[in-house]
This record gives sequence, structure tokens and C-alpha cells, in this order.
Amino acid sequence: MEQPINLKELLAEFQEETEEIVEAILEDGSNPDAIYMIEHHLSCTDFDTLEKAAVACFKKGYEVTDPEELELEDDSIILSFDVVIEMNLDEEAIMEDVEKLLVLAQSFGVDYDGWGTYPEE
Repeated sequence: MEQPINLKELLAEFQEETEEIVEAILEDGSNPDAIYMIEHHLSCTDFDTLEKAAVACFKKGYEVTDPEELELEDDSIILSFDVVIEMNLDEEAIMEDVEKLLVLAQSFGVDYDGWGTYPEE
């Protein structure tokens, strides 16, 4: 039987990852006061399930991208979409979205794969 995923442990991992991402972006000279395009990544292998999760994100007011097919290193295929949020590089605010999207993803049986952004002048 598969072990249930512990939300508290996952959030602690994503908190650490968030701190590392923000620190790395700022160390590279990115503007701390800029508005960033934060992309949260969700994925699974079933299109219908992924689509339901995307619709739920959209209904909660999030901007979602069209689904994409991605090939992994082991040659397996997953489907994914991004939730895109424009905001300051505020760890606390980012983590609020991480938690909401992680809970939503788990409720649909899709994976929340973290977030990323691009440097800003």
C-alpha cells in the first residue's frame, strides 16, 4: 500500500526550495522590487484529470497555460500545465500559492512540481 503524502513535509521541502530560488535570483542581480512571472507546474499522465485540475485553478482565479506533453529522461510522457501569477518576489506570498495549489493538485491526483521564474532587470 502506498504511503500517504504528508502535506506538512512537502510544504517544508517547498519552503526550503522557495528560499533557495529567491536567494539565487537575487544573487544573480535580479531586481528585488520587480514584478515577476511566477510559474507553478502541475502534471500527470491522464489528460482528463489534468484538464479538471486546470479548470479548477481557473475557477479559483488563476491564469493557466495550455497543457503540454513532456518527455521525461526515462522516455515516459507526462502532461503538464502552468499556473502563472505576476507578483513580487515575496517568499511568504509565493508559499501561500504553493500551499493552495499543492492541496488542489492532491485533491485531483495530479503532481505539483514546484515553481520557477525568470530574472528581471
